Amino acid sequence: MKVLVIGGGAREHALCRSLSLDPDVTALYCAPGNAGIAEVAELHPVDALDGDAVARLATELGAELVVVGPEAPLVAGVADAVRAAGIPCFGPSGEAAQLEGSKAFAKDVMAGANVPTARSYVCTTPAEIDTALDAFGAPYVVKDDGLAAGKGVVVTDDVEAARAHALACDRVVIEEFLDGPEVSLFAITDGTTVLPLQPAQDFKRALDGDEGPNTGGMGAYSPLPWADPKLVDEVMQTVLQPTVDELRRRGTPFSGLLYAGLAITSRGVRVIEFNARFGDPETQVVLARLKTPLAGVLLGSANGTLDAVPALNWRDDAAVTVVIASHNYPDTPRTGDPIEGLADVVAQDAPDAFVLHAGTRKDGNAVLSAGGRVLSVTATGKDLAQARDRAYTAVGRIRLDGSQHRTDIARKAAEEA
Repeated sequence: MKVLVIGGGAREHALCRSLSLDPDVTALYCAPGNAGIAEVAELHPVDALDGDAVARLATELGAELVVVGPEAPLVAGVADAVRAAGIPCFGPSGEAAQLEGSKAFAKDVMAGANVPTARSYVCTTPAEIDTALDAFGAPYVVKDDGLAAGKGVVVTDDVEAARAHALACDRVVIEEFLDGPEVSLFAITDGTTVLPLQPAQDFKRALDGDEGPNTGGMGAYSPLPWADPKLVDEVMQTVLQPTVDELRRRGTPFSGLLYAGLAITSRGVRVIEFNARFGDPETQVVLARLKTPLAGVLLGSANGTLDAVPALNWRDDAAVTVVIASHNYPDTPRTGDPIEGLADVVAQDAPDAFVLHAGTRKDGNAVLSAGGRVLSVTATGKDLAQARDRAYTAVGRIRLDGSQHRTDIARKAAEEA
């Protein structure tokens, strides 16, 4: 089949890489893509938020499946426009994508589905904000109700910082702090059947030791040797299937990728948040471990035939991703710097390690930085320690002036495995 992927980050590069290795994919397009994606897919310009433009491009290309990567186009209803043009689309409707687009909507759905999550208040006035902050106490968890590219959440012991973030949002969700390690679990669904993927853990803070500001994610690993082997089954029964069933009951069926951000607390599993698309950087490690060809699974979701898709096959290998970010990320990152050493990774580390592009662009033969998170260096190995060594060896070959990366991705899990 001919497949069109919408987006231009490392998540979309991971999707395109997997699709390019699928023998059923006869043509692969990406819009707008980036310098790395151009090596595996044909790039086309498009305004990813313009559903009609995306549908027109898909029609012109003869695409038989459209995969919408980022959250903003999904919330804007791009998948609806593609489906209206008669083309199967992997991704929820604009209405169902409110599961990510509005934290308050997600809390309401979880209440209806009896899904375990943090107690919370939805606040729109300074008085409501003060009442909520006082009710929960430190550490304060303050979430912008809308999309914020992974940077709309503040967790702090400083009540004034919490209040300032809350006041800067039109509508805000303030909730109790959830203790315990965090886990990301993706599931592919067609609105009825739910197919869980392998869990991963990502690293949100900018600096080693989980210090510094929140980011879109600085690295990830999978599998999780410390997690209960029954975790996926438990989350399927208590979180994923009930949420999909509740959305269908409401008349807003969710098809596409349902991402549950979870806290494994002393009182059991709790949902921190839902996303309506593959997470970045967790996708990079999860897809690196998936043996089953991807296109047929995504098409089964788009066509409502996921119940006919065989059980997924996984590699025993572990995978680790380390994000290389530009100077001053996540504040105002510097862009336009040349990236060197990419060919060295291909020559010396492939196929065990590879580089997925996040924020890059071509300038003649040069590849330049074009975003805050620039590259996701991903490696596999027989265990986390080997995958980690390979990832950091490849990171060491890449030269980007002023760049930064965490040195402790998966270190603790590798030492304890």
